Amino acid sequence: MTTSVTVNTYTQSVTYVADNILKSLKDIIRLSGLDPLNFASNWDVHNRGLTSWLGSQDLETVVLEIYNPKTSALILRWDIDIVYGWSSGEGSFWTDTDQLAYHIRKSGVAPADASYEVILRCKPGRPDVAGWSSCGMRSTDGMVRQSLGSTIEHQGLGGSAVYWRKT
Repeated sequence: MTTSVTVNTYTQSVTYVADNILKSLKDIIRLSGLDPLNFASNWDVHNRGLTSWLGSQDLETVVLEIYNPKTSALILRWDIDIVYGWSSGEGSFWTDTDQLAYHIRKSGVAPADASYEVILRCKPGRPDVAGWSSCGMRSTDGMVRQSLGSTIEHQGLGGSAVYWRKT
């Protein structure tokens, strides 16, 4: 007789989704022609915010703003909208890196002098997390939202990627 036990916890889903959001952001930054050093040097801060607010279900959207540092005007923006459909039953886990890479190439390389910021948009009343504070976001006026659909998933907890480009 063989006995097997499978344990699927929400914590595992949070870890998987947070790790793959971070990897996806790193790919977007790198493949967009930007220097990933600033992002990589703040990896722990980004991970702490993602795991905390995914865990409390307060995270709504992960935003990567690519902007002109002289004018602060938005050049391109990537969003990962969070989907909370977690279930403890058997489910799938995956990250669609091919789809993401295709759309990064399609959106084009950022200008050499472009800068970027990672913003985690949360529900009001979210708990504080060290290294994070409230901030505003740059305007998307004159931009078009391009949806990629579901990009990351673990047991129903996941993210759907979107990018904003000039019209």
